[in-house]
Amino acid sequence: MSTFTAEDRAAMAESVRRLLADKGDEAALRRAMETPSGYDAALWAELVELGVAGLIIDPAYDGLGGGPVELELIMEEAGAALLAAPLFASGVMAAALISASGDEGAKERLLPGLARGRIATVALTGDAGTWTPDGVTVGAHSHGARAFLDGTASFVLHGAAADVLLVVARVDGGFGIFEVAKGTPGLEITTLPSFDRTLRLTKLDFHHVPATRLGIAGWDAVEAMLKIALVALAGEQAGGARRVLDMTVQYAKTRIQFGRAIGSFQAIKHMAADLLLEAENATSAARHAAQQLAGGGEADEAVYLAAFACADAYSKIAADAIQMHGGIAFTWAHPAHLYLRRARADAQLLGAPPYHRERYLQAMGA
Repeated sequence: MSTFTAEDRAAMAESVRRLLADKGDEAALRRAMETPSGYDAALWAELVELGVAGLIIDPAYDGLGGGPVELELIMEEAGAALLAAPLFASGVMAAALISASGDEGAKERLLPGLARGRIATVALTGDAGTWTPDGVTVGAHSHGARAFLDGTASFVLHGAAADVLLVVARVDGGFGIFEVAKGTPGLEITTLPSFDRTLRLTKLDFHHVPATRLGIAGWDAVEAMLKIALVALAGEQAGGARRVLDMTVQYAKTRIQFGRAIGSFQAIKHMAADLLLEAENATSAARHAAQQLAGGGEADEAVYLAAFACADAYSKIAADAIQMHGGIAFTWAHPAHLYLRRARADAQLLGAPPYHRERYLQAMGA
């Protein structure tokens, strides 16, 4: 359980906010997204120095020992700045999956490196992108004392930059978590095109690739990781939604049309009011899901509610922001389209909203 106080959370969030405002602004983001790696290594190093990369890693493995509540708040700041860095891939998904694996040796061997900025990622879904058991298209088989992987994993975040790949594969009628080192023979990495140029997605093809299994954990560990990842993603979506709304309201106050600020027109006022409700609902849903998950009880209902509510709110706010800005928002030079791209990408990243609605209804017993 996290030992962070409210003051600790606020101080860390403020530190991350200042860092991203200073070194992760729009100009820095545009430079980073044009690089082969897709992120600024210097900014990533400073985030690591703040402890962000090890936020949810236990102090026994050099992490900060934070939980879902702290993670969600930091991801709000990351989403507001459209952070282009391997935080979600490595500091959230990989760290959570290793922790959930139950393999103490793997934790001791891998987690301290992640806390110090080593990059890992999770390869889970195939080309269907469903993030469900049916979507896993990598298989594992044994040859003597070793395991080998064959198949394809797609939509892998920062797969080309990762030193460690954590692969979910079918094995013995169930699932296993396997570690593959960067550069292992038989592994092919292909960069995928992405609507959001601030994200780096890759496709991994495994051809008899040697791998090491982490413990005996199966889909239960994957499910635990996905819940933490969904809360983190909801936080990112809530933060991005709030930032693009604030940007749009400020524009409406200063843009003069027909001799008046466009924010004085009733149509714009009504749109802004509706979007404010969307942003507030997204923030509430994300923070409630984090609190429920941190409580250790049954959190499925809150997590899946946040998953689709935050995705829908971010997509709507970003799309309406384009409309409220007028023609300038359609240009490459304006940042509004960057938020729309991230909103659309995030809405599919761990499963589309209709899937999470269905899971939410199941959790309610409907």
